[in-house]
Amino acid sequence: MTRYKHTQIGHVVIWAVLVISVVVAIETISQPSRSHEISVVISLLLFKKKVPLAQIIACEPIRIRWWYGWGIHLTPYGWLYNVSGLDAVAIALRNGRKFALGTDDPHGLVAAIRRFSSAE
Repeated sequence: MTRYKHTQIGHVVIWAVLVISVVVAIETISQPSRSHEISVVISLLLFKKKVPLAQIIACEPIRIRWWYGWGIHLTPYGWLYNVSGLDAVAIALRNGRKFALGTDDPHGLVAAIRRFSSAE
C-alpha cells in the first residue's frame, strides 16, 4: 500500500501568528495582567482533526470563496480548515457531517482518499 503525504505551509498565517505573539508578549511585559497571559496561551493553540478513511463516503475538489479566509470556521461546506489559498477538498462522512480541507494539492488529496477509502 502506498502512502499519501503532503504538507502545505501557510506562510502568511505563520507570520501573522508570530507578529501577534510578539505584540502580545511585549504588551504583557510592559503591562502584566491575567488577561494578557490568557491571550498568549490562546494564540499558541494548534488544532488537529482526524477522520478514519472508512467514514468518508464522498470527496471532491472545490474552490472556496476568498471571503471564507484562513483558519477554522463554518462555511456552506461545513467546517473549513484552511491555512492558505482558495483550493480545498469537500468531504462527506457516513454520519451526515461534512467539512472541507484547504490544500494546494486538491486533486492529489482526492485521488489518495478515493484510493484508500470507499469514497466516490
